[in-house]
Amino acid sequence: MSILVIDVGTSGLRAAVVRSTGNVEHLFYESLAPISPVPGLVEFDATSMRDAVLRVANASLGAAGKVDAVGITNQRASCVAWDKNTGIPIGPALGWQDLRTVIECITARAEHGLYLAPNQTATKASWMLKNYLIPSNAKICIGTVDTWVAFVLSQGQLFVTDDTNAAVTGLWTLQDQSWSPRILDIFGIDIEMMPTIVRSSGVVDNATALPGAPPIASLVGDQQGSLVGQGCITPGKTKITFGTGGMLDTVTGTIPPSENRRSSGGTFPIVAFSDATGITWGAEAIMLSAGTNIEWLCSDMQLIDTPQQSHEVASQVETTDGVVYVPALLGLGTPKWDYGARGTLIGITRGTTRAHVVRAVLEGIAHRGADLMEATIADSGLPIDTLRIDGGMSKNPTFVQALANATQRPIEVSPVTEATTLGAAFLAGVAVGTWKSLEEACSTWKPASVVQPNSILNRAQWNEAVQRSSGWIPELSGLDF
Repeated sequence: MSILVIDVGTSGLRAAVVRSTGNVEHLFYESLAPISPVPGLVEFDATSMRDAVLRVANASLGAAGKVDAVGITNQRASCVAWDKNTGIPIGPALGWQDLRTVIECITARAEHGLYLAPNQTATKASWMLKNYLIPSNAKICIGTVDTWVAFVLSQGQLFVTDDTNAAVTGLWTLQDQSWSPRILDIFGIDIEMMPTIVRSSGVVDNATALPGAPPIASLVGDQQGSLVGQGCITPGKTKITFGTGGMLDTVTGTIPPSENRRSSGGTFPIVAFSDATGITWGAEAIMLSAGTNIEWLCSDMQLIDTPQQSHEVASQVETTDGVVYVPALLGLGTPKWDYGARGTLIGITRGTTRAHVVRAVLEGIAHRGADLMEATIADSGLPIDTLRIDGGMSKNPTFVQALANATQRPIEVSPVTEATTLGAAFLAGVAVGTWKSLEEACSTWKPASVVQPNSILNRAQWNEAVQRSSGWIPELSGLDF
């Protein structure tokens, strides 16, 4: 049995077929980078996304043949609004990185006690309804990317989202585990504009836009897809995805969190996944820049030619010789959440070389990974014995070893760079009987390698460097979402 997975990320999308063995085959990818008209604004063309989804899905099916189900996994919290009558978006979709509604978030907290961040869907949807020209007879649909893709694949029959996506919109409440009439009213959103919330694993309708009309059997946010895709489905099981940014996600169990907001330790409660038995909960810790720092080394500093060269150059020295780099190009996330912190390179001497700096950047990202882990342990009260990792940086041996040394944990490297595909496939496959249970599906996951700590990075020195990087832009450091 085989599952087609459509994975829509921030800068591109892919389709691939996952076999019952867990093998990923017939992967087709298209770049679909967002547009930034001015700094802070991030938009994308949902019509172009629709066309690209159909192209890669048909290409994968053309190579693989018939599949038994379709899974969808997606960038979370981005907002698409369209007219159901025509299937045409009412304006550019707003990416999760878009910051045009910062003031609205501050106002929502001051006037209504709502803790919202500009990367959530709520204020984006409100902004679109106020600023786009809407035909008088339009039937407006508001959704995250999974909602839009499901609508496209079902030729307009499906209007759904899943628990993992709904829970990060800011329009959903923990108490009811559904859309909040109060919050919708505050932002001028009619509940009829919102999709039906379904389980992450379960058949919802057929993908009639694809050959054979296979059933759509899973929808899941990308980070939760990666969590499931790396076999993390029981309490304490933890993964970190090192992409442009870094996301640590862990499973906390079936008992809901006490509140749906950032904790004192800087982590967030999430829905890890849901199925016919109910919701499994988790926690998430966030690093605002991970691979971005490697791009900076290449494109801006020109210390290396390609991201892959960072391993080669860093491995020319055994240590950083006291050089420490804090990867705060966009501020610091978990645990401090200081948007005004900035990247810091400290400890430079006349003997500092290119290799020392490159190694310091890799070790700085590893230290941030340890920060996320420590905050999650403190907030959840659960031990983390092993870390599983995916994302582009998981293929860098020097970085992976530094992460093991910073966390003092074994690091299990995912066999596929993007484990989101596996997670969506596991959830869909369980729904249609490819596997009898999620445990059986996850048993197909085996790490490509396991890296043990072989030394100890200086965490005390790291913490001192973080302190020096903090509060560099006071007006941004004062923001709290």
